[in-house]
Amino acid sequence: MSKVKYYYDPDTLAYRKIERRKRRTVTYISIFILASALFAFLFVFIASQYIESPREKGLKHELQNAQLQLQLLNKKMDESEAVLASIADRDNNIYRLYFEANPIPDEQRKAGFGGINRYKDLEGFDNSKLIIESHKRIDQLQKQIVVQSKSLDEIAKLATDKEKLLEAIPAIQPVKNADLSRMASGYGIRTDPFTKARKMHWGMDFSAPRGTPIYASGDGVVVRADNGSAGYGNHIRIDHGYGYVSLYGHMYKYNVKKNQKVKRGDVIGFVGSTGRSQGPHLHYEIFKDGERINPLNFYYGSLSAEEFNELLEHASLENQSLD
Repeated sequence: MSKVKYYYDPDTLAYRKIERRKRRTVTYISIFILASALFAFLFVFIASQYIESPREKGLKHELQNAQLQLQLLNKKMDESEAVLASIADRDNNIYRLYFEANPIPDEQRKAGFGGINRYKDLEGFDNSKLIIESHKRIDQLQKQIVVQSKSLDEIAKLATDKEKLLEAIPAIQPVKNADLSRMASGYGIRTDPFTKARKMHWGMDFSAPRGTPIYASGDGVVVRADNGSAGYGNHIRIDHGYGYVSLYGHMYKYNVKKNQKVKRGDVIGFVGSTGRSQGPHLHYEIFKDGERINPLNFYYGSLSAEEFNELLEHASLENQSLD
């Protein structure tokens, strides 16, 4: 039960009962409710600013994790770009240089993408700039990897061709030093044994006993094994490819047939003295693109430095040839 309240009236010098008015009561209640609502709003507002809800905590954690993953991704891209740059540098300055291929310019390796906006779907988000930049780096890395992959495919093919070329080039002496009587005559102006006139001697003469083995100086295909070429007697020609052909003249007999494939070091025949010859020896020539060249430049595959210097000394003597 509510208490009855009184107040002192100085005019009547008596206490009077305080009468409550409904309107004032409603006003007080309204003010209380309004103040309470305002306080509650302020509390919720302040709490929302400084106190995180479980959902907000979860979203914040996911955002932090996404930022961490993006940082790790960028770090990996930095490492990948560094590795790719190192490979590109070796590719241009070692591999392509060795195989005589033109370097790939940076403009081609690092070219961007033209045409339409590839990243339009990624625009309009809070982190669009960061996301688009990461996508660009990944796309550029992928393109550089494709360019490098094609370059390495080209290098692999050049290496295979180079290996075949090295196997094909006539690079060994066709008669072993142990079987030689002497190095009779070299490439250059020599005295003809029949006319005694000075004339060009287009090959090298290796004096050896009849029946001494003759070796193919490089991989190739036998294109001739006959005595139908004037002066050479029984002779063999091997097409090594790449414009190289080797000729072996004055043979005693053949050990191969026309169209037969041979490997460097295979015995293709034996020393003789057929055709225009003064004695048992091998007359050896090399052609490059149809032109005769000095065979002396092609013995790196079988001679030591000392043996080569000795051969060079004998080959330079302007003596009489044997054919």
